[in-house]
Amino acid sequence: MQKAVGDKANAEPGGAALSGQHVASQPLKAIGLMCLTWVAFAGIDVSAKYLSTVYALPMPQVVFARFLGQFGAIILVMGLASLPRLLASQKPAHQLVRSLLLLGSTAANFFALKHLRIDQTTTIGFLTPLTVALLAGPILGEWVGWRRFLAIMVGFCGVLLAIRPGVAEVHPAFLFSLGSMGCYALFSIMTRHLAPYDPPEVTLFYSLLAGTFLVAPFAWVAWIAPPDMTAVVLLCTIGVWGAIGHYLFIVAHRYAQAAVIAPFVYISLISHSGAGYLVFGQVPDAWTLAGALIVIGSGLYIIHRERVLARTANVEIA
Repeated sequence: MQKAVGDKANAEPGGAALSGQHVASQPLKAIGLMCLTWVAFAGIDVSAKYLSTVYALPMPQVVFARFLGQFGAIILVMGLASLPRLLASQKPAHQLVRSLLLLGSTAANFFALKHLRIDQTTTIGFLTPLTVALLAGPILGEWVGWRRFLAIMVGFCGVLLAIRPGVAEVHPAFLFSLGSMGCYALFSIMTRHLAPYDPPEVTLFYSLLAGTFLVAPFAWVAWIAPPDMTAVVLLCTIGVWGAIGHYLFIVAHRYAQAAVIAPFVYISLISHSGAGYLVFGQVPDAWTLAGALIVIGSGLYIIHRERVLARTANVEIA
């Protein structure tokens, strides 16, 4: 979902623990911060699309710039002295697998963005929480009931409506967007698995390693000198957008519970579609909007069911 997915939604669950501070609940402030979060993540997608389409820069170069920028921002803020603590994981192998999943999600999303509208990749990214709910059963043993299963199936139908296979010519880039979503769903499940073992700042740091160091040699071989200052600025800031988005996401969770602000992930349809229109003049078509609304409705229903089940469990415990 990245955003985004790829990076649309590269937010770290449990990130509120970073600060270790307890503050008074301010849901409106948290919602505002979440809206700004998705504006920042839209900056990643717009930058990636602009660099790969307008300037035709190689994809490894764009992917490397995205990860290196956020990696550098974290080191700048936390300092080199924090590296031993950031690398101190109880499950380093799992962390590296998770980092590879984020790399796969980001690379596939950037390739899809080269050929698709931003609103189209965003709509497919909305399948992420539905896919997580579906895969959590066989992977984590967190099985969904029949109501949530039907909601998941309806959500997938919404994406089919947006893509319209068999009615319109389906660009192969849709497969990359679906692959990006699948990688990010597994990335989210791995994040949930690692939450009891490592603090969120460690998980956040590890998530950048594969994209920073594994892509570096490919980026070096394919590197093309940016043709003008605009391209230089975009390459230097694409990762900063990610750092800003993650930081805002973490702060938002200090002011409200995750259940309160979870539905506002769908603000990204507005932020990303708006960015696509302002920069590329792209307007979502009726099919994409209809499919997005169906997927959003399915996601909101799943959030509602999880709240109901949580309340029921709390009553039984009491």
